[in-house]
Amino acid sequence: MLIFPAIDLYDKKVVRLTHGDYNQMTVYSDNPLSQARSFHAAGAAWLHTVDLEGAKSGTTPNFDVIARLAQESGLPIQVGGGIRTAEVAARYINAGVSRIILGTAAVKDPAFLDDCLQKYGKKTAVGVDIRDGLVSVSGWLESSGLAATDFIARLEQLGVKTVIVTDISKDGAMQGTNLALYRELAERFSLDIVASGGVSTISDVTALAEIGVYGAILGKALYTGAMDLKEAVLAGKGA
Repeated sequence: MLIFPAIDLYDKKVVRLTHGDYNQMTVYSDNPLSQARSFHAAGAAWLHTVDLEGAKSGTTPNFDVIARLAQESGLPIQVGGGIRTAEVAARYINAGVSRIILGTAAVKDPAFLDDCLQKYGKKTAVGVDIRDGLVSVSGWLESSGLAATDFIARLEQLGVKTVIVTDISKDGAMQGTNLALYRELAERFSLDIVASGGVSTISDVTALAEIGVYGAILGKALYTGAMDLKEAVLAGKGA
């Protein structure tokens, strides 16, 4: 199982939210590139990056920062937040981003999702953010009314390869991840499932690896020192 350390960006700074609440934001670094390089040095094989401002507004205020991460961090990166037009998707791919993550757009604009799949194939992933079993959009501020499992089944039929699944209730809470959810998804779907939200201990990582998910995103646990990235990478490998 791959470990994806996360860099969430707001005002070009590395931040974390609690429960997806923009009013509960903690700034951890004003140097995202330095943070990414430290993750690389610790053994990470990928970087997960989200433009939190873009997730709300559909714009790309942190594009320049993300382009530098793609070009200078030494890591392949996947990026989500605000990718809602063909132009923005192309800008990220042309900047060297290895995988774009569609969230709101995948729900509200199926034609755009299909276009990205046709153009970029497996470089197109979808973020499925879940609150109370339903898919949330627009930076977790709005419910789509779609049942998450029905939506993921639709994505599988469309040919999506990678899905990043976040349990919003667990995100940033440091209270463990939703193992039952990821076990259900891993058993039901053949997609590459990336678990996100509440992965806060090595035992969480070990349990997810045993379930058989493709990857796990680590955020707040790394920034608070609750988890060591080197140890997590080894645990993900089953070492």
